[in-house]
Amino acid sequence: MSALFSTAPVTDTPARPGRRHRLDDWRPEDPEFWRTTGARIARRNLWVSILAEHVGFSVWSLWSVTVLFLGPEYGIDPAGKFLLTAVPAALGAVLRLPYTLAVARFGGRNWTIVSALLLLVPAVPMAVLLEPGVSFPTLMVLACLTGVGGGNFASSMANINLFFPERLKGKALGLNAGGGNLGVPAVQLVGLAVLATAGAAHPRLVPAVYLPLIVLAALAAARWLDNVPAARNEPGALRQAAREPHTWVMSLLYIGTFGSFIGFGFAFGQVLQIEFADRFATPVDAAWLTFLGPLVGSLIRPVGGQLADRHGGARVTFWNFAAMAGGAALVLYAARERSLPLYLTGFLALFVTSGIGNGSTYKMIPAIFRSRAAAEVAEGRLDAVAAERRARRLTGALIGIAGAVGASGGVLVNIAFRQSFLTWQSADAAYLAFIGCYALCLLVTWLFYLRPGSRLAGV
Repeated sequence: MSALFSTAPVTDTPARPGRRHRLDDWRPEDPEFWRTTGARIARRNLWVSILAEHVGFSVWSLWSVTVLFLGPEYGIDPAGKFLLTAVPAALGAVLRLPYTLAVARFGGRNWTIVSALLLLVPAVPMAVLLEPGVSFPTLMVLACLTGVGGGNFASSMANINLFFPERLKGKALGLNAGGGNLGVPAVQLVGLAVLATAGAAHPRLVPAVYLPLIVLAALAAARWLDNVPAARNEPGALRQAAREPHTWVMSLLYIGTFGSFIGFGFAFGQVLQIEFADRFATPVDAAWLTFLGPLVGSLIRPVGGQLADRHGGARVTFWNFAAMAGGAALVLYAARERSLPLYLTGFLALFVTSGIGNGSTYKMIPAIFRSRAAAEVAEGRLDAVAAERRARRLTGALIGIAGAVGASGGVLVNIAFRQSFLTWQSADAAYLAFIGCYALCLLVTWLFYLRPGSRLAGV
């Protein structure tokens, strides 16, 4: 992620004495500096960032497993449970932009400490209050607060972007994103372990497991992360990107990919229990399956980027949306035929393709502006340096906006399931809506980036 800010030029002056964790002299593009000093520091920051982001994703996803503990004694119907998994996605989406800007404003190390400690805000009261008799509004507040973990992804990606040279950013950001996404299946495995050992009567144990991990992430950030003071928020970058049609086109496509991943990750366990209630009599029966989808979706994400490198991001995204529509159609057919094997196959296909789409859509964004820059230079409207600077500025801003808008897809998925069960007592309408959404994304990808005569080459 190029984020919404840039790294201002720095000189060869050494770090000021007494200013620990502050990299006043940071030149990752200098080969000699990178070999002797930079690589070691960047790798250290990357691994600590992955830990902090992983814990943040786990806290963000707490309610994907917590709702499995909420039996009849809590008095919450399925529609209410889908609200409990929708509100964390909503807050997480809203926080992504300010969290990105906070890195340059406060420093990556400083903000990682703060954002890690903010995870205690939902985790501590959940560990205290989750028991029969707690009111639904209280549960809604607790669920909403876990959305702070959703912002951690944006700030973590923005921070790690500062540490690596351009030739290594793809791999570093891929590791950072993948490690964070694995927080979704990780928290579901924790929930499964609690269900299998302590039972469904103890939901507070799941957030309690994360209390020491949150503190560990904050301490690790304080001990091993660094600030890059040369980072500066780009003035006007967001406004300029918001006027670009491609910003909103790519935001729509990212709703279809990342929105599907996080939405299905939050909802899969509930839907499985409702659709096949006769096969999953207890929460533990469903919990041992719920982590599989987010796991494969997280692990497959780098493949989407690699396929996009080889075949073009728009082409991979186009066929990926076709596959997503096919996966949703298979889920719909399996639900109507009451076939659990086909149902699981369809959902796993949706997780795999949402993961591939996450990677391919991210690869499209810089390609769009590189293509535009090449055209501007060829037409004599901008020189090569100015065109490259503009392309990088808009790429960073678009990624920030698309990341925030795309996360809102997690809300839409859960609301679609809720409304479908409320109105038709099944999820069939939701599956039809997903098929329509993927078909729309497929059409938009073709119209803007693949149709003959498109002005954008190589996207």
